[in-house]
Amino acid sequence: MFKKYRWFIVFLLFLAGAFNYMDRVAFSITAPFIAEEFNLTPTQLGLLFSSFFIGYAIFNFIGGYLADRYGPRKVFGGTLALWSLFIGATAITYNFASLYISRLLFGFAEGPVGTTSNKMVNNWFPAKERATAIGIYTAGMPLGGAIAAPLVGLIAIQFGWRTAFVVLMILGLLLAYIWMKLTKDYPQQHPKVLEAELREIQLDQGNDSDTSKTEKVSLWKIIKHPTILFTAVAFFAYNYNNFFFLTWFPSYLTDAKNLSVHDMSIVTIIPWLVGAIGLLAGGFLSDYIYKKTKKLMFSRKIILAIGLFGAALCVGFVVLVETAVAAVALMAIAVFFLYLTAMIYWAIIQDTVPRNNVGTAGGFIHLISNISGIIAPTVTGYFIESTGTFNIAFFLAASLAILGSLAVVFFVKPIKTEKATININTFHN
Repeated sequence: MFKKYRWFIVFLLFLAGAFNYMDRVAFSITAPFIAEEFNLTPTQLGLLFSSFFIGYAIFNFIGGYLADRYGPRKVFGGTLALWSLFIGATAITYNFASLYISRLLFGFAEGPVGTTSNKMVNNWFPAKERATAIGIYTAGMPLGGAIAAPLVGLIAIQFGWRTAFVVLMILGLLLAYIWMKLTKDYPQQHPKVLEAELREIQLDQGNDSDTSKTEKVSLWKIIKHPTILFTAVAFFAYNYNNFFFLTWFPSYLTDAKNLSVHDMSIVTIIPWLVGAIGLLAGGFLSDYIYKKTKKLMFSRKIILAIGLFGAALCVGFVVLVETAVAAVALMAIAVFFLYLTAMIYWAIIQDTVPRNNVGTAGGFIHLISNISGIIAPTVTGYFIESTGTFNIAFFLAASLAILGSLAVVFFVKPIKTEKATININTFHN
């Protein structure tokens, strides 16, 4: 299976996903150094974490639109190069305001990554393999976080935190060059794709009917469908927990559990590695359930409901344990459950939205879900500064995960069409 060229495309997306999270986690790992140098309060640090997601959320939608219009290859390559430059710009910041601007620009540049990756998978993979493909490339994200923790921590300790951002910039620009040299928007455009593989891809493209290739559906008709709307609610809950973990958990370990930056950099590898297993397992498990039951929506829905609820239980119990070991263990299990669901939101979009609208619709839903990235870090910083503890922040994250799970159970329902997908006529009715 993995000898087919489409899996090499997934490998490149995997590398880009790993690098994407290396860049994001870098600021969280170096936050204790940056906060000390610039004398930042918890609220200011929370605002800096959130500033990334302001630009990121906006360009989720814009990136999806650009991918539909100009193709995912150019948009993805361009955004990879730009975010690498902006992560490098962190090294020349000198106060809170300059940090805020650099993080905002970094977020703008990274915004299209999810929707363009999703669009590439939609172009290159049959429906029966999409959840697996998304699971593989998104597994690169927590692995990137795992690599970033000791790598960035070591560079920051030995050579200063600014050096770490320069190194990441160079690696990103190199990866952007490789991407542009080795990829195409569609398999039929690539000289390395054999005829047999092309037929295999085109045989089961799910929603890629002749009608859906040529006829557009309004964005409003897509997003008002209950299945799409409440998938977005669940996606919001997922991202709130994800961004809470990504931005504040390292500081929680140093401030509440009294770990050194060195020790924190080491132990935070564990949740990221366990999360990568969850990402891989979620995609394979969903596709396996689909093959056994022939119920496409059921195979997506069951993973979402169980994953979000399991994550909620673990996140809620973190504040009840005394030791850093117990906190890391619980958070690792929480991240595993959370990341089981990570690719399913995208899989539902691909399963239910006509191909011409996948980038735009996915971008809009991604925008809504990533508003949580603006809210979670700032709200967490406020609670820490006003109460002196992380307790309320953990309970809020857990409550939202339960809400997302219930939204899936009661409102995300199978679409009753011949192939279990929303087609053009469904949206018109």
